[in-house]
Amino acid sequence: MKKLVLAATIVALSGSALARDVLRVFNWNNEIAPVTIKRFEAQCKCDVQEDYYGDSEEMLAKLAAGATGYDMVVPTTYAMQALIKQGKTQPLDRAKLPNFANLNAGYLKLNAPFDPGNAVGAPLLASITALGYNSEKMRALGIPTDSWAAVFDPKYLGKLKGRVTVLDSQRELMSAALMYLGRDANSTSPADLQAAAAVIRKAKPYWAAFNNQSYIKELTVGNIWLVHGFTNDFFQAMHDAKAAKRNFTIGYNLQKEGNILGLDNLVILKNAKRPDLALQFINFLLDGKNAADVSNIMGSVNPNRAALSYLQPEIRANKVIMADPSRDRLVLLKDLGAKDRRELNRLWTEIKAR
Repeated sequence: MKKLVLAATIVALSGSALARDVLRVFNWNNEIAPVTIKRFEAQCKCDVQEDYYGDSEEMLAKLAAGATGYDMVVPTTYAMQALIKQGKTQPLDRAKLPNFANLNAGYLKLNAPFDPGNAVGAPLLASITALGYNSEKMRALGIPTDSWAAVFDPKYLGKLKGRVTVLDSQRELMSAALMYLGRDANSTSPADLQAAAAVIRKAKPYWAAFNNQSYIKELTVGNIWLVHGFTNDFFQAMHDAKAAKRNFTIGYNLQKEGNILGLDNLVILKNAKRPDLALQFINFLLDGKNAADVSNIMGSVNPNRAALSYLQPEIRANKVIMADPSRDRLVLLKDLGAKDRRELNRLWTEIKAR
């Protein structure tokens, strides 16, 4: 009996000794390329375990409801600000992040109002809310893809009726309408919001749908010709259409009135069990070669200066992926107070119902 107990103890201890360290990350889906994760796991001899969320509100709600066990999260700026206010984050130990110096100062400046002193977040990548389109149809119909007028002005929408989708997102769509009107994308002025709502109501009869889920597929197969969505998705659609040998090409463009920039940050949670592994992972992702993956593979806007020399030629030639806050009109969404959120929800409900 004693021999059996001893043998079991030895096996248990051996299993414990062989167990790999685990870094647990709460993240957007398709945020970090699998090949990048595998490279880090080989370097640290650990496992990266990811759980996913679909939007910032979902992530914030789950953490507020008590979801635990995560070492890191990858929030967009305003969601990072909310986490900081809730006391759920911890400062980055810059002494252990030599690659933090690789970050573009322009993106750090954009981040600073949400993360004073850039103490908590390290920008990983950005996606821009813009217009994606069937290039041949837009040229044939004379639709200007560099303006929000394409999705809001009936003069153009009359040529596109039933072939346009917009995001089912009150913040994104209202902000686009506000920029189209030349107003602050983050305005909560009742007059501005009513004006934006009027623009949306006027355009709505021409749209096929409010669509967050299948617009990449609809654009790729040619059912939809113009889409309000995210540039990372347009990058995927462009390559999917090419791989399928469609008789058209997918393009995407920034709008002259301005665009919403979603800047995602690497953040360590206050109750992280492995902040040491989290710091290793952040420094790894901020290395120029590894940082280049988010653009080369995922089509994301890259806030890392050291990544430039590792970008593929077609990526460097893509003016959207190479967007720069010093050159382009890029706006970050701000977190809304409870009162403003309620008013926007009410207005959005009215828009969707009519």
